[in-house]
Amino acid sequence: MRNYFIFLKKEIIESIRTYKLFIMLIVFFVFGMMSPLTAKLLPEIFSSFTTEGITISITNPTAIDSWTQFFKNISQMGLIVMVILFHGILATELSKGTLINMLTKGLSRSTVILSKFTSMAIVWTLSYMLAFIVCWGYTVYLFPGDQTSNLLFSVFCLWLFGMFLLSVLLFASTLIKNNYGSLLITGGVVVALTVCNMVPAIQKYNPSSLAAKNIALLTRAVKPSNLFYAVLTSVIYILIMVGSSITIFRKKQL
Repeated sequence: MRNYFIFLKKEIIESIRTYKLFIMLIVFFVFGMMSPLTAKLLPEIFSSFTTEGITISITNPTAIDSWTQFFKNISQMGLIVMVILFHGILATELSKGTLINMLTKGLSRSTVILSKFTSMAIVWTLSYMLAFIVCWGYTVYLFPGDQTSNLLFSVFCLWLFGMFLLSVLLFASTLIKNNYGSLLITGGVVVALTVCNMVPAIQKYNPSSLAAKNIALLTRAVKPSNLFYAVLTSVIYILIMVGSSITIFRKKQL
């Protein structure tokens, strides 16, 4: 455990030195700030485009519109930024030789994988929580009195999907030394899950449901219990991906 915490500390410091942590915090802060503002100003922006003889009718914005923007921004651009920043989580150090030196001095390969996954999870969680807190505060200020249902569970679902993507990215990094290979595999998994989500019988087991049903949860079109199997399978997939990453990395010729 001592080696785990020492290597985790090294990974966190590395995230700061390479500006990954700051980039994630800034990007997600902007998403948290812009989501309520966009929802509030969108009707006025549309009305400014109204031409003579054409009237665009737009309902007054609500807190749901603010959270719609939030989940849209985070589930698309937010996750893309995260995956791009972490796509070289193993390959970069292997190519520089720094990781090989530590492994030859007795550092466990399991410790490396678990520490790297934990550090990515910490950065993702901090950034996501920052975006949520900023968006929540601004939404309460701009839309006072508006109530939303299942907000925390909806936020949790998207967080868990982010964790799932990180586990896939880590697994892909142990398979392929090339930086872009891990990106391609992760993108391929997302596309495959999106296609599978079109099959009704698979939807309730599909991790991508956690990033697609957020607004339906807020509007009560979907009950939290409907996503039980998606949450369960996502947790199982994460454990399998991290476990497989350890197994592959132990046998990998560096």
